[in-house]
Amino acid sequence: MATLNLKFEPDAAGVSTPFSNSPPTHYILKVESFSSLERHSAGRFESGQFDAGGYKWKLVVYPNGYKQKNVDHISVYLEMAGADSLETGWEVFVDFRLFLLDQNKGIYLVLQDANLNKMCLHGAMFEVGFDRVIPLNAFTDSSNGYLINDICVFGAEVFVCKERRAGKAERLYTINSAMYKHPWKVYIPLKFRPELLESKPFYAGGQTWKIRLYPKGYGKGKDTHVSLYLTLANPEPASRILTEFTLRIVDQLNAKHFFCKGCQWFSALSPSYGCSRLVAFDILKQSDKGFWVKSNCLVETEVTVHGIFTAL
Repeated sequence: MATLNLKFEPDAAGVSTPFSNSPPTHYILKVESFSSLERHSAGRFESGQFDAGGYKWKLVVYPNGYKQKNVDHISVYLEMAGADSLETGWEVFVDFRLFLLDQNKGIYLVLQDANLNKMCLHGAMFEVGFDRVIPLNAFTDSSNGYLINDICVFGAEVFVCKERRAGKAERLYTINSAMYKHPWKVYIPLKFRPELLESKPFYAGGQTWKIRLYPKGYGKGKDTHVSLYLTLANPEPASRILTEFTLRIVDQLNAKHFFCKGCQWFSALSPSYGCSRLVAFDILKQSDKGFWVKSNCLVETEVTVHGIFTAL
């Protein structure tokens, strides 16, 4: 939130006058029960949305003053609505004016910064305005014309001068992740082999992983081989994880294991890597080989995370 200084000076070259006979161009907010607003707005009131310069905006009124700034004035702000939906790195430069109607004279007090004609709104600051519009006692004094019969009128003009969106920014950082070994004992019935078996999630290198075993094969190994994959369980949309891994089906009798190794970037688009033809099913089921003992296979994976590539 940015707070600006008000200018109340006579007309001068290059400076807007503090009063206007014309209503605001883009938005008027008429409050017909200001005392109710004071009592029930929890210190802050947001108007409905209005369009200006290709964006949506709101007026924000603090009827008892912006308490975080410890002021005893009416505070009025302009807020960009829906800023969370804009692209990362967005910036919008605006020339804006806020208005308060003097109902006695039929003219508007114009609230404009004393030094800056244009303000830059961005992801960390999407609200800008004035803490000290007018003292509360002066505002409620009907002789000043701003609050008459519990009615007051605010307004806004917003002109977008420039827009900018930052280029894509990413970072790669390495981590010293220790190798993590995860065993998985899995039951595979001979007659009713499922299409897919999946281990419980496990944690390695700051990430959550699963092992996927396809007893009937997957891809090029379909119907002939057992396929085995390591899967990143909860990938972040903008991140890639550089991971070295080993996948192994253990020979429980002779220690002559079938295994595959790799080092890949795991991501939301490519969350799984492994081997589609790790071991032929005809070999797996041979009792003297030790891969399938009482319908149970012992699967192991070793995982080492080396680096993370992510958006800034």
